[in-house]
Parts: sequence; C-alpha cells; structure tokens
Amino acid sequence: MLKRTLFTIAALLAALSLGGCAATLEPSRYAAEKPALDLQQYFNGTIDAWGMFQNRSGEVVKRFTVVMTCAWKGDTGTLDEDFTYADGSKQRRVWTLRKVAPDRFVGTADDIVGEATGIVAGNALRWRYTMALPVDGKTYQVDFEDWMFLMDDRVMLNRAVMSKFGFRLGEVTLSFRKRP
Repeated sequence: MLKRTLFTIAALLAALSLGGCAATLEPSRYAAEKPALDLQQYFNGTIDAWGMFQNRSGEVVKRFTVVMTCAWKGDTGTLDEDFTYADGSKQRRVWTLRKVAPDRFVGTADDIVGEATGIVAGNALRWRYTMALPVDGKTYQVDFEDWMFLMDDRVMLNRAVMSKFGFRLGEVTLSFRKRP
C-alpha cells in the first residue's frame, strides 16, 4: 500500500514537472501570415464584437456583445469597450495602449493589474495581462493570454485562456468586426 502511494505521488510530480516543460508558442511563428496586423489601424474607429466565456469543462456560462470606440493620437490609443451580457448586465472597460516598439505594445485599464504586454507578428497579436476579476463578492487576480488573428481588413478572431497559479480556468472566444 505504501509503495503504491509513493508511486502515485511520484507519477503526479513527474506529470506536473513535464507540464512545465511545454514549449510556449511565440508570435514570431506567425510573422509571414497575411494580412499583416497593424494594431493602430485596426483598432481605430468603431468595432462590434460577439463573445462567450466557457468554463474549464467547456460549458458556455456567459455570452456578450461589445461595442468598441477606438482612437489613436500618435503612439497612444484608447479602446473604450461597452459590454452587454446575455442577462442584461453591462460593463465598461477603457484601455489605454502605447506603442513602445515597432511590434510591441503595453496597455492599462482600471481592472488590469500592472501593464498588459502585447507582441504583433504577421496577422497575430499575443496579449498577456492579469485582471482583477470580481466573482461572488470577492476579487481574484486571473492571468489572461489572448491570441488575436486578423482574418481580413474587418474581421479579427480572439481566443483568450484564463488561468490562476498555472491552472486553466476557462476560455473567452471573441469575434470582432470593424465597421466600414
């Protein structure tokens, strides 16, 4: 019995340590993909979005729409997001983005802990940040890794993985459509 318990613990520790060795996908993988994403051009004007949050078992637990009003002054942009959830509740988030290098951006918003960081390559943007997320009267700091892919001059798809202490909590899927 003790031998089986020790073997089980050793197997779990090995699995956890191997999980940390997984290669991280880098934006440079998409450098040759077209159309090339110009973040300042795409997030300029009005954008409509449709999204959903799925918990870690894949169940859709929230659906929402977003209207984004976006504008840039030089290398600083404002993305004003108005969310409407399927239950009728509303939320607003205002991002301030700054271009800090030809392919790199940082961003802040009221519910973002510190700064978000983004790297653009080809048609892709990897956007990482920590959000202060209110749940049932408590606030949790949750890590997000968003991948956005420009499909054409008006459509972008976004998949975000939410995690806490390295454990996947769920995913957010969004479809953006820029107004002409």
